Amino acid sequence: MTENPHADTRGAAHIGAPAGGIAPALGTAAAVAAAIFLAFVGSGAAGGTPIQEAAGGWLDSDSTPLAPGTGAFRIWSVIYAGLAGYAVLQLLPLSRGSAFHARLRPWAAASALLNGVWIWVVQAGLLWLSLIVIVVLLAVLCRILMLLGERRGAARSELVLVDGTFGLYLGWVSVATVANAAGWLGSLGVGATGTPAPGSGRQDWADWVEPAGIAVLAVAVVVGLAVAAYGRGRIGPSLALAWGLAWIAAGRLGDGPASPPIAWAAAVAAGAVALGTALLRWRRERTVKRLRATGEAGGRPPASSGPRETGDA
Repeated sequence: MTENPHADTRGAAHIGAPAGGIAPALGTAAAVAAAIFLAFVGSGAAGGTPIQEAAGGWLDSDSTPLAPGTGAFRIWSVIYAGLAGYAVLQLLPLSRGSAFHARLRPWAAASALLNGVWIWVVQAGLLWLSLIVIVVLLAVLCRILMLLGERRGAARSELVLVDGTFGLYLGWVSVATVANAAGWLGSLGVGATGTPAPGSGRQDWADWVEPAGIAVLAVAVVVGLAVAAYGRGRIGPSLALAWGLAWIAAGRLGDGPASPPIAWAAAVAAGAVALGTALLRWRRERTVKRLRATGEAGGRPPASSGPRETGDA
């Protein structure tokens, strides 16, 4: 268990602190549980139309040159398991009395509910509205990242569960937003040569689509590294982003539409995000060690403005 004895009291957990009582914690846990259930039903896992076949198939793995391959969506199992764990965490005394969790709860509940709304909007065939919903979801997850960055002195187990879950969530939704936008544009015939064939994997695309796709992937790398720098080398967002980029590469070599240039660009992008984050994390941990050594040598603690706990997920 890793604790920062010089924690920022605005973000630290205080047992018994007036964080609104048990009602907000129960409400958040219930909202997250309901959202997971609605997402499970709406995804087609319990019967009905699978989400990849809804909205004309424009969000399937073979719909556009930026659609992740089929295996990419397995990450949802990890994210949903983490959200379920977060819901349970809200019922524990440490979380109920935490000022940090009191600030995080409405955003966490909103993120889960927005995901459920997105699924049902896609099932209704409203791709344009699904893009708006997922952009709002992305903004909510960015706010959660900011809140996580303000907190200090959390236990390692909480870092893995809370920071890890919402980090993966943010990274994957970033990829999903790109795929959603590409699917919506494809449904309008943008970049298509001839009549669009939603979800067929056999659509002919204009010559400019591949360079544009590669440019989008380059932007994804810049954004991913910016998030990693802001989060001081947090693993979760970059891991999910690299996962999604790698599956875009796999999709362009397997599911279709085939595009070796985009496949190679996506593979390089995934490696750049992973390596860049690893270097940022290594640099931060080296700085933390140096500050600790300086503080011990001077008989005083490291400055509170230094990097946060080394266990960030």
